[in-house]
Amino acid sequence: MKWIQPRIGLTLLFAVSLGLTRYFSGEPSSIPGLVDLKFSHRFHLKQANASCEDCHVGARGSTASSDSNLPDEPACLKCHDGTKARKACTLCHTNPKSVRPFQVPSREFRFNHHQHLQLGNVAPVLAAAMDSGKYMSNSEGIRPQLETENACVACHRGLQEADFSSTANLPQMADCLVCHTEIDPPFSCSFCHTKGAKVKPSSHTADYIDLHSRWDIKLDRQSCKICHGVKFQCMGCH
Repeated sequence: MKWIQPRIGLTLLFAVSLGLTRYFSGEPSSIPGLVDLKFSHRFHLKQANASCEDCHVGARGSTASSDSNLPDEPACLKCHDGTKARKACTLCHTNPKSVRPFQVPSREFRFNHHQHLQLGNVAPVLAAAMDSGKYMSNSEGIRPQLETENACVACHRGLQEADFSSTANLPQMADCLVCHTEIDPPFSCSFCHTKGAKVKPSSHTADYIDLHSRWDIKLDRQSCKICHGVKFQCMGCH
């Protein structure tokens, strides 16, 4: 049985999407929209010169994907104290009366921020994989963002140009596979994914076994590599 083994480290701040305060209004499932929360990564990173750890103080010590590494109220008040920055509830919330504690959604993967952050900036490692053609996904638009010395941005790319963070700013599975190169499904899946995690693509319907072997079906073999590895063959499954 093969298991994924890290060849070198990879700083993947995968536990949470950055840029939220501890309180917001709306359902947790509405995180990508966040209509009632007013926050801009673009402004804080570029104009306010805030660092990722100024707000996400718990990320460096986080050992589980279930940890909440989002800023709490004291983190915001370090600047929004009326001297360094404006202090007003309406500055961050459209309706301050409806705010409530943020609930971290359940995760289907395992991740240790503390372990990976000790490895430093992995942007050059990811860039090298892309330059050599070993990156197992479409790297279009990603490569230029890896010219950074910010270890967080190496994985949470695009935050300096984004207002609200979203899943677009989370690492891709191809990032993980740059270092975790041993792929042997379904055994290796449990190294990162929790028991019962829904990792099967939506395209793998009940009739997929019959359909995907037809000569006239145009499959994206590049996307197959993410789960099945580079050297997968039909006999590996059948």
